[in-house]
Amino acid sequence: MNAESSNIVFEKDSFQNKNGMLYISFIGHGTLMIEYNNKVIHIDPWSKLADYKQLSKADIVLITHHHPDHLDATALNEIKKTNTVIVGTSKCKESFSELMPVKNGESAQFGEIYLYVVPAYNIIHQRPDHTPYHPKGEGNGYVLDIDSIRIYIAGDTENIPEMKSLKKIDIAFLPCNLPYTMTIDMFANAVNMIKPRIVYPYHYGETNLNELIEKLKTSETEVQIRKMK
Repeated sequence: MNAESSNIVFEKDSFQNKNGMLYISFIGHGTLMIEYNNKVIHIDPWSKLADYKQLSKADIVLITHHHPDHLDATALNEIKKTNTVIVGTSKCKESFSELMPVKNGESAQFGEIYLYVVPAYNIIHQRPDHTPYHPKGEGNGYVLDIDSIRIYIAGDTENIPEMKSLKKIDIAFLPCNLPYTMTIDMFANAVNMIKPRIVYPYHYGETNLNELIEKLKTSETEVQIRKMK
């Protein structure tokens, strides 16, 4: 998919929050936009998917890792304004010097928005040279506390043990594409560990979504499908 037209309308869901509506726009792949109380958060903006000159400028940008479908300097330069905070890994800063590096386990506050940095990595899936597609420590997942709504953005990861410590997640974005992240069984296991109120598969590639939905039919988590291939 290419952002050939500025007239693309992205799917958007709304959620009642403590002080107004929170909106999540589904740009595609691993790319999202969150809006709340005149604050705009972009996650892994990618210029292949959107014309960022036409979208709202960012107050905060979250980059999960340094791969080019997640760290895109063109999109970042189009989305930033003078006081935009761009957050990512130390490896990301090697490619985009204006970025503020954060590590797994760190936290930050931006006004009414609280950010918690959590791990994102592979255990099972590896490259031909037996190195993980996403080594531990090179990628971030993020938990956002935005008033009364708690959002988990997993990044590129498998169903890692650290997910057991995530509590009271309202909305989770979990990847499900092979060979880079999770199988359907891994995805279901991650949902059972996290127990979010709503889960959105994202960055799901050619995954059979009907099989995924069937796998989670007895879960108390609501599965929502959007165009996030």
